[in-house]
Amino acid sequence: MSLAVPVPDRLPPWRNAGLTPQQRAEDLLGRLSLEEKIAQLYGVWVGADDAGDEVAPHQHDLADGPVDWKRLIAKGLGQLTRPFGTAPVDAALGARALARTQREIVAASRHGIPALAHEECLAGFTTWGATIYPVPLAWGATFDPELISQMAGRIGTSLRSVGVHQGLAPVLDVVRDYRWGRVEETIGEDPYLVAVIGTAYVRGLEQSGVVATLKHFVGYSGSRAGRNHGPVSVGPRELADVLLPPFEMAVRDGGARSVMHSYAEVDGVPPAANTALLTGLLRDGWGFEGTVVADYFGISFLELLQGVAAGSADAAVLALSAGVDVELPTVRCYGDPLLAAVASGAVGEELVDRAVLRVLVQKAQLGLLDASWSPVPPALAGVDDAFETVERGSVSLDHDEDRALAREIAEKSVVLLRNESALPLAADTRVALIGPRADDPLAMMGCYSFPSHVLAHHPGVPLGLSVPTLLEALRSELPLAEISCTAGCDVSSPDRSGFPAAVAAALAADVVVLALGDQAGLFGRGTSGEGCDAADLELPGVQGQLLEALLDTGKPVVLVLVTGRPYALGRYASRAAAVVQTFFPGEEGAPAIAGVLSGRVAPTGRLPVSIPRGPSGQPGTYLAPALGARTAVSNLDPTALFPFGFGLSSTSFAWDDVTVDRQELSTDGTVALSLTVRNTGSGTGTEVVQLYLHDPVAQTTRPVVRLIGFARIPLEPGESRRLTFAVSADLTSFTGVDGTRIVEPGEIELRLSTSSADVREVVRLRLTGPIRQVGFGRTLTTVVT
Repeated sequence: MSLAVPVPDRLPPWRNAGLTPQQRAEDLLGRLSLEEKIAQLYGVWVGADDAGDEVAPHQHDLADGPVDWKRLIAKGLGQLTRPFGTAPVDAALGARALARTQREIVAASRHGIPALAHEECLAGFTTWGATIYPVPLAWGATFDPELISQMAGRIGTSLRSVGVHQGLAPVLDVVRDYRWGRVEETIGEDPYLVAVIGTAYVRGLEQSGVVATLKHFVGYSGSRAGRNHGPVSVGPRELADVLLPPFEMAVRDGGARSVMHSYAEVDGVPPAANTALLTGLLRDGWGFEGTVVADYFGISFLELLQGVAAGSADAAVLALSAGVDVELPTVRCYGDPLLAAVASGAVGEELVDRAVLRVLVQKAQLGLLDASWSPVPPALAGVDDAFETVERGSVSLDHDEDRALAREIAEKSVVLLRNESALPLAADTRVALIGPRADDPLAMMGCYSFPSHVLAHHPGVPLGLSVPTLLEALRSELPLAEISCTAGCDVSSPDRSGFPAAVAAALAADVVVLALGDQAGLFGRGTSGEGCDAADLELPGVQGQLLEALLDTGKPVVLVLVTGRPYALGRYASRAAAVVQTFFPGEEGAPAIAGVLSGRVAPTGRLPVSIPRGPSGQPGTYLAPALGARTAVSNLDPTALFPFGFGLSSTSFAWDDVTVDRQELSTDGTVALSLTVRNTGSGTGTEVVQLYLHDPVAQTTRPVVRLIGFARIPLEPGESRRLTFAVSADLTSFTGVDGTRIVEPGEIELRLSTSSADVREVVRLRLTGPIRQVGFGRTLTTVVT
């Protein structure tokens, strides 16, 4: 049977793949009624449960009850929300179901326009049985953008194979407060690192043919006290110089085709209703041409949570006028309320047309308007009857290549913070493996992994793929060792009844490996994740007390942290024989950790966030001016225990022959800074060279240092490499007193460092010439060769 959608012999222009997407979209737009146009501006979450809030908060409040599917699709449909990511579904059966749904959508409406299907893909395709990669905070720890681009390409290939067109990732929020529950979803606390790694993810996903969606535009991570959805009081300079740059780079250099507005209210204005942000800056300033989609229920929140709209129609008018093109996850404001608002004159039809045109251009780019388009996805293309004879288990979303890449990222993201000759572990030692993260596969997974995000609501359903625990991995890694295991305590409960058994196990062993950390979850059902904010940065539950009890035994304790945020370690780190930090390293995380413990894997990760000393007070990142650091005018010392960018290696390196091609450069010039990096140790290793800017005098207060370049340099023993950073003066720009971005003449320092606090070489330069205003065409990255 034919799998393609039948079309007339004489194609209308919008079906003609020889025309540009813009031409095709304009032709189709002119053929649509107002009702058909509005139908392209919302998604439908068919599988969502309107009786509870399993997947998102307020879901039960905002769902309109059972969906009248045939009536709903009679005028067309813009998007399908999470057909794979709402409940456990076999990949092959899910692909068949999506194909059937698409065929029904096309057949039901006058023009037969398919829906665009989207899914979450933050740490892999968030569906049952798909590869679970490390979380974004672990991506940041790798300092390896090319590797993250490869991962995104693999994720995109999986999405496309089953008929998904858009991925809701990456998260480009810059960490401002470690107590925020969604720290694990971010790439780190430095805007340059977030921008470079995030843009690499965007390139990989877009090159696979999947639309990347930047989240959450903007300010979400700046909420007061790290509370989810909390008010954001950042000033215009913090917004421009810290929070916006990752989005700008991902749009300008990454080619992202979608942006999701954030839930935040920035200085009292929700982004979903902010025309200056979504139209003035994003489109008119940066030249963004894609779609702006709502964060789930974000348009309704203008009415229900933020009080800037009087009803659903008013919320629709505000959002559409500001520049939100698509309501997600399901229709509430952009359906009948928007239709009524147009009829009453509350909003002009030209704004509907503006949004619909963007949606149709994207559908044309994705091939959804082609005459040859088929609802059958690539994974089922060879099946005799892809609508009927699909076998469960016939489609894999976790290939050997995916697992190998997940393992590589996990290995490169492990950060060694301390090692007092405790590692590597002896092959035949007696190990007491203790802790609530020691023998639980969920320990390795973040909030947006399918098991943590959805499967928790389906007891009895298996994980759908192999995820070794640390116990299993360590026994495999050290087959001659004698390894006992006990939990000692839970992740978050106050129960200390397991302490005596843990202490006994420690006393009977040569070394203790203590696995502590977080349980990922949603909206208070975990210690890390969306809606799981922390009151302070103490280790959750009684884990800190368990650590102290084991340190008191006198046995060497190797502390392994598997977390979604940094925790205060000031009371513990100096007493531990070794400290290993990981951030939800995914399905291959346990073997990666075990490899570092055994010495098979040389640690190369670097901290994407600082590790604080104490748990109390307002946490702060390293991006602070002089008065944000330790001073004589305050008795509180915010100095990090382990600074941003820190990480130990198992070998040693020397940096030699630092040169620059000029001592002065104009405010529109470029300087070449070179050095030689040499492995002076006996083992293979990777050095991460970090370049920071110090601007001692400026017209506004500036961070003492901020990252402007980095490079991973893998070297064999005795091997060396010459490295050059080409630094544009544009990288020194900042938002001046008058609110414009400028490059200011004067003295600057380029600091070659192993972390934000550990400087190896300082190069002093002078910027000459007039103050120069720089716009959206400025250079955003340092080129490393």
